[in-house]
Amino acid sequence: MKDVLHFIFGILGNIFGAALFLAPAITFYYVIKRGSTEEFSGIPYVVALLNCLLYAYYGLPFVSSDNILVTVSDGSGAVLELVYVCLYLAYANPIHRRKILSIFVAELVLFGVIVLVSAMALHYTARYLLIGIVAAALSVCMYAAPLSIMKLVVETKSVEYMPFFLSLFVFLCSLSWFVYGILGRDAFIGVPNGVGTVLGAAQLVLYWIYKDSTPTKSLDTRVDPERLIQHS
Repeated sequence: MKDVLHFIFGILGNIFGAALFLAPAITFYYVIKRGSTEEFSGIPYVVALLNCLLYAYYGLPFVSSDNILVTVSDGSGAVLELVYVCLYLAYANPIHRRKILSIFVAELVLFGVIVLVSAMALHYTARYLLIGIVAAALSVCMYAAPLSIMKLVVETKSVEYMPFFLSLFVFLCSLSWFVYGILGRDAFIGVPNGVGTVLGAAQLVLYWIYKDSTPTKSLDTRVDPERLIQHS
């Protein structure tokens, strides 16, 4: 029964994760339509790409056991994030393009080094610990972005920049992978997604508190939906 539930929550994580990975497509539709990324930052996409690559690698059988659904989810996510990065580079101004391209190349080199070292120089347990710690640490760090959005909601008393369904899917995706990690006794999946579950729930609470409030100030800054999105 435990194995069945483990599989079910992995499938749910894939479903909710797919919805989150596809969310930035709306942003890039308008980027392509305008022919410019304008003030949107490309950093969330390159960071999310590295996170997806690390977890896709982590889920492989020679790194961790019984986590192939993690590889499926984050492997798919890595492909989509790569598309978003390429689109950003195509439509960004020269200054932003150089910045994101340099970060993109650096993270690919970093990922390549991590893979080579872990595959050729480390045994199974050390490889599992290295990739798990790096992936989980990066995943937890990525939660700084939603915190800034939540702060914005409290300051402005407006949920304009925190869409309900996006927040809901963040919560459901994190919860699914959290339970998956607990059932599989995998702290490197359970802990970061436990953090994500708590923050996702907090976003929903803030939405409920401020959904009918009158905004205290008007902002010109638009928030990229990617900043609300975290992955397993």
